[in-house]
Amino acid sequence: MQSLQDRYDDAMLEFSMGQFDGAIENLAAILAEDPSYFDAQLSLGGAYYRKGDFARAIVEGHKAEKLRPTEQLVHTNLSLFYMKSGDKKTAEHHGLQARISSWKENMAKPDASADPAGDPELQMAQAKLAPVKLPTKFPDMPWKKNKPADGHAPAAPAHPPAPTP
Repeated sequence: MQSLQDRYDDAMLEFSMGQFDGAIENLAAILAEDPSYFDAQLSLGGAYYRKGDFARAIVEGHKAEKLRPTEQLVHTNLSLFYMKSGDKKTAEHHGLQARISSWKENMAKPDASADPAGDPELQMAQAKLAPVKLPTKFPDMPWKKNKPADGHAPAAPAHPPAPTP
């Protein structure tokens, strides 16, 4: 017997070949066995959308939203589904939710297991930079005029010099 992942892969192959009815049937069978299979739920909404059944795509999209309420792709899909069904206001709401989810993902600290410093193969690809020693004294600024020892700038002449004949 095939694993759920293998069955999901088969359903996605059908989806990619435009065989949406077969994909829907297989995705629904996966979800009957495991209702929490997020990728199958998300793809089921996409299959109904591609078939042109926007109302059913919305229903399935909201089921995916219940599984992962802050997932960016869920809200992106729902925005598209609502826009195609003619509900621009709700489409804009889900578009905004997708954008917020994107911002939250970018602000989240990366998973420690995905840290390249922990993978020796990736460490070889990192640049080896020598420490930089900053100077303690900076050179004089030649573009500035020197001031006399009293700290005041020299006084400008009251009148320009007279031209010489």
